[in-house]
Amino acid sequence: MMKTRFALASLVALAACQPASQMNRPDAPLTVQTADAERELIFADEFDAPALDRAKWNIEGMDFWVNDEQQAYTDSPETIAFSDDVPGADGGALILRPVWKPGADTKIERQADFISGRIDSRGKFDFTHGRAEARIRMPRERGAWPAFWLLGNGQWPYTGEIDIMEYVGEPEWTAVAIHGPGYSGETPLVERRQFPAGQNAMGWHVYGVEWTDRKIAFDVDGDVFYTVTREEIERYGEWRFDTPKHLILNFAIGGVYPGKVNKIEKPYYGIPQSTVDAVKAGGVQMEVDWVRVWADRD
Repeated sequence: MMKTRFALASLVALAACQPASQMNRPDAPLTVQTADAERELIFADEFDAPALDRAKWNIEGMDFWVNDEQQAYTDSPETIAFSDDVPGADGGALILRPVWKPGADTKIERQADFISGRIDSRGKFDFTHGRAEARIRMPRERGAWPAFWLLGNGQWPYTGEIDIMEYVGEPEWTAVAIHGPGYSGETPLVERRQFPAGQNAMGWHVYGVEWTDRKIAFDVDGDVFYTVTREEIERYGEWRFDTPKHLILNFAIGGVYPGKVNKIEKPYYGIPQSTVDAVKAGGVQMEVDWVRVWADRD
């Protein structure tokens, strides 16, 4: 069953009037919705069930490895869990988390000491143009690398990538990016979003993107902070954003992006000992209240 309060403009206005401290409280009620109530909802997962809906999602396995990440993905309730008792969630929540498990990795050339979770909707749901958003809460630990993003169904980066939210354990900000041919990897199309005073990434926030045939606009809690037009992208390469993209939620740990930000090399690339200790103790997790996708307005 769909979780309460689908978006009305009045809710956005109400949220804008709330004190920042209330919007960032773990137990604050869900008040921020950004989609037009008249738009067609074409995908939703409220994560109210006790297990993953495999009609909507795939689970990545250990063969996958990119970006010098320090985890192996696995299909396990240790790394992909559900709870109806997460403070501030409207009903149930999806939990993705890294787990300290030396010896579990079957990829000999990697031999990661961590396992974690990654799900995607490839082959089950994709869309071309529209609005995607998710309500997410992040952990504190440096070197954690949770993300919410859209990816094309062909060879990377030629069918495009839209990173709606990336986080590397720096609570003051999250980031967005756009990748395609001529602007991938160290893409020039990237932006950080600093949280207002009294807020940080460890509170519940709605991360969204509005994607049309002319531009891609990113927002947090309805605040549009970065917009890239088709013309701007075409300065670097071809626009590859008129083809279907699928949804991805994942929790990487360490690797290229965290390492470049925090400059940590040991005990793992991009991961300090304090984060290793926190993972061993449990509770380092990305919590996802829901994911929703609306059709394009046109």
